[in-house]
Amino acid sequence: MHPNGTMVKPQLLLVDDDPLIGESLAYVLARDFQVEVRESRAEAMALLREGHFKPALALIDLGLPPVPNLPTEGFKLIADLLAWSSSIRILVLSGQNEESNARRARALGAADLVPKPCEPAHLKRLLLEALQTRDEMPSSAAQSQGTLIGDSPLMRKLKSQIDLCANSTFPALIEGESGSGKERAASALHQLSPRAAQPFMALNCAAISANLVEPTLFGYAKGAFTGAVANKAGYFEDAAEGTLFLDEIGELPLDLQPKLLRVLENGEFQRVGETQTRTSRARILAATNRDLKAEVKAGRFRADLYHRLSVFSILLPPLRELGSDKLKLFDFYVGQYAAKQGSEPFTLDDAAREAWLAYPFPGNVRELKNIVIRLTAKHGGYRVTREELSAEFSLPETRASTRVSASTREQIEADPAFSLNAALAKIELDYIDAAIEIANSNMSQAAKILGVSRTTLYSRIEALRATKPA
Repeated sequence: MHPNGTMVKPQLLLVDDDPLIGESLAYVLARDFQVEVRESRAEAMALLREGHFKPALALIDLGLPPVPNLPTEGFKLIADLLAWSSSIRILVLSGQNEESNARRARALGAADLVPKPCEPAHLKRLLLEALQTRDEMPSSAAQSQGTLIGDSPLMRKLKSQIDLCANSTFPALIEGESGSGKERAASALHQLSPRAAQPFMALNCAAISANLVEPTLFGYAKGAFTGAVANKAGYFEDAAEGTLFLDEIGELPLDLQPKLLRVLENGEFQRVGETQTRTSRARILAATNRDLKAEVKAGRFRADLYHRLSVFSILLPPLRELGSDKLKLFDFYVGQYAAKQGSEPFTLDDAAREAWLAYPFPGNVRELKNIVIRLTAKHGGYRVTREELSAEFSLPETRASTRVSASTREQIEADPAFSLNAALAKIELDYIDAAIEIANSNMSQAAKILGVSRTTLYSRIEALRATKPA
């Protein structure tokens, strides 16, 4: 509710490269949501990093530019959105022939699927349900309270590392795959430290635009830039003598890294637009799912900053390696979300429990939580079968290997309709996709990586679209 008595609509980000679909959905949903429409991953993330629009929900298509006939950009957008805010609820627009892609998107962290076409009333209901589960999801700090769930050898090792590091004042670098719980580990470090009564501040370096990172971290003086209408403290001051957690540290702009290094070395910093030197006593924790050593070699991250951040290095194990801890996490989250939603917890039959233990959870703990949320909504108080559970799992990757092997021969022999053009087009798309990913969607750079001109790259993409590989 707005202070003037009007109802504040929840904000919704809609990403689809088809203007007709985007405009139609925006019109249908405008009564209940404040909708912003963008046509690409780059446009969507640019909007969010400006900091003015902070959606609780996102409704996205997977096939986005620059290669809309592949789901790659949609998968990347899911990761980008969750890096921007771990609490955003993402719904994926899914066609009849896209079940494997949609299930993969769910494994990466999407909350649910929206079939095309979808009745407006049904779409609204799905969005409101996603918004409700978001509001009911406890924060990472509340989940951990100084504890981590699990007793496997890897979890015992992790807990031991955190116990050893908790009392230190030196920085710590937390590494691990996306969704593995890095902020939860940082919160545990804080809760177990002598600083537990002090603030725990968390900043996602990927969530704001590069030109806002410095004033957000260090604060600014009135008049330092357009819009700076008053003096404002930054995260270093607000953290006081507590803990400052810098998530996605690999996204920190290169020109800002020396200033962070200075704070780490002697605690000194300056607000933007000031000459007065201030001192921070906060402990710095950083996290990344990137290989920072590789980033240092590539010149995108300073070696001295990496060494300073990694005085203590903590590696979070992926969920697939935690064995029976998967069931402990299951019990924890089932009880938690059932209580939040006011329903009875669901259970798994014996076959479903075996499937739960065998599933690799490519999206790690984030995927596990989303599966529990969906099953709580669908089967609260009931016993879930293996078939019902398997419907929530991501399908295994089925893309053909680019190596000549026995499987390649078997594929040719088993498929009487085998097409060399289609097979080669599929391989070529793999290479183009990889180059675009390495170049962060910069098509000129991708073309350079592939050893072709930008014009040739675009023409090859168009030709491959026309080929429509199976």
